[in-house]
Amino acid sequence: MRDAYHEELDSISDGLVEMARLVGSAMGRATTALLDADLALAESVIAADDKVNALHHELENRAITLLARQQPVATDLRIVVTSLRMSADLERCGDLARHVAKVARLRFPETAVPNDLHPIVLEMGQLAQRLVAKAGLVIATKNVDAALELERDDDAIDALHRELFSHLLDDRWQHGIETAVDVTLVGRYYERFADHAVSVAKRVVFLVTGEHVNDFLASTEAAAE
Repeated sequence: MRDAYHEELDSISDGLVEMARLVGSAMGRATTALLDADLALAESVIAADDKVNALHHELENRAITLLARQQPVATDLRIVVTSLRMSADLERCGDLARHVAKVARLRFPETAVPNDLHPIVLEMGQLAQRLVAKAGLVIATKNVDAALELERDDDAIDALHRELFSHLLDDRWQHGIETAVDVTLVGRYYERFADHAVSVAKRVVFLVTGEHVNDFLASTEAAAE
């Protein structure tokens, strides 16, 4: 019975890793659809979000069943509760990838992003994809050091987000209000996607150490003094 219980805990972790893989792939394909005005690819991203949602609900049901049947305590309880929160973060990542794809679909056959901003948006998409891939690896390995690195990695997305806004606010902007709104929304989607990936990593730190990130860093620094 105990072995079956721990196998179920492991299966929840495996499901979270799969969710991270799916939403990373979705954001990569959504970015391509956005920049290439690829309607078929955008539609496939939108449709594939159902699979992420289904996996989210499946993991929720497994976790709730474990809580009800096993009444876990201490570390096991932390694993179950934290997994529920990570699943919600990853489900939101899937929604944000779908939002990017919907912008691509809305502006088809035109591209929603002006050519001069393609490099910034492409880099944001690639960074977002790498962040969530790293979050998936952190879930699988429970590597606290790698988890802490994600917040630093997120700084690069934030910098690109600011750069995007500097173009929007520039007096030389010539692409109109509609395009400005599209670019504003898309930039926000990437930035929020990255934030959720960082949130997943922070939850892994809590899962492993029993401390929230700031408290863990403070205690680590105090021990080093």
